[in-house]
Amino acid sequence: MSTSLGNLGSLSSSTSTMTSGKQYKVGVLGATGTVGQRFIALLAEHPFFVIHALGASQRSAGKPYREATNWKQTQYIPSTVREMIVQECKPEYFLECAVVFSGLDADVAGDIEQSFRLAELAVFSNSKNFRRDPYVPLVVPLVNTSHYSIIPQQRALHNPPLKKGFIVTNANCSTTAVVVPLAALERAFGPIESCMITTMQAISGAGYPGVPSLDIMDNVVPYISGEEEKIEWETLKILGGVSQGDDGLKAFDMHAKQPLRVSASCNRVPVIEGHTECVSIRFARRPPPSPQQVREALQGYTSEAYAIGCPSAPRHTVFVHEEADRPQPRLDRDYQAGAGVSVGRVRQCRVLDIKFVVLANNVAIGAATSSIINAEYAVLKGIVGGQA
Repeated sequence: MSTSLGNLGSLSSSTSTMTSGKQYKVGVLGATGTVGQRFIALLAEHPFFVIHALGASQRSAGKPYREATNWKQTQYIPSTVREMIVQECKPEYFLECAVVFSGLDADVAGDIEQSFRLAELAVFSNSKNFRRDPYVPLVVPLVNTSHYSIIPQQRALHNPPLKKGFIVTNANCSTTAVVVPLAALERAFGPIESCMITTMQAISGAGYPGVPSLDIMDNVVPYISGEEEKIEWETLKILGGVSQGDDGLKAFDMHAKQPLRVSASCNRVPVIEGHTECVSIRFARRPPPSPQQVREALQGYTSEAYAIGCPSAPRHTVFVHEEADRPQPRLDRDYQAGAGVSVGRVRQCRVLDIKFVVLANNVAIGAATSSIINAEYAVLKGIVGGQA
């Protein structure tokens, strides 16, 4: 299994053609934190994004990045940013950036991201603050890139209307894992009526320093604050559509045409990276598909992000395991640089219709990688750096 960026060498030439060799300056907010570090590690070798500015708290501002951060990635700090001076998270230091990635903590992200949007900057956020905003797309790039269609309305609602600025958020890491196979199955078999989810979430999802060792070693913690609610409502927004009302304004329909009921139970387990989720679903259509039909639909699912040549998008959006004991975090979380989703143990459910196990790398596709693919898509579609 390759761990190169996106595992997509065959798309390099097409991506270069679509971007005409142009490079785009990008900034990273929250650059010293766990998600910010992952952004930097992924962007260091990106084919058309170039890190131009780093932002962090006032206590880190003015220092070279190597001094400001407590680096926790497995590779060394990229040489391109080691001596880069960290700035405060203020728009004036990022005005040359075509894209700004935000890995800020939720307690400060709201006001900062809003100021960047008002400064006509394109913000791709990993924070939760704007996920519920009815005019901000909540995009899992392997699922619902069609939701970018609401960005013109997001801009128009400001006075004066924005010309280039907007915010796009990616989903909670545990939500991201489950909506990818759900979207694949809805595409193949129509609406899903109900979904039961039990998560086993890695400690890296809690950030650094994370869960105290005495709480998590030799233990399972059956509670993660706010997590179950996030999965239950984010899934509806992501799998829903964008409709236009009689007033001409677009809005998310939150899966209203066929209401989906989601029940989630979340647990923290002593795994470093990789969220595992046990999922049971019931289809609206009767009779439901067989387990083999479900496997084939998952294997055949391709994202639009991959189809248009986003260099970080995985070739296998959903990798289906045939082994009885896979997927496993330690074995499967880094396949395709953690950009895809693994599914295994697809079988009949005696209570609902079908059950299976999902694994996603929570710090890759569940966080920074999603934001990067979202930004790649926006560039290739002309939403950033174009006229769209």
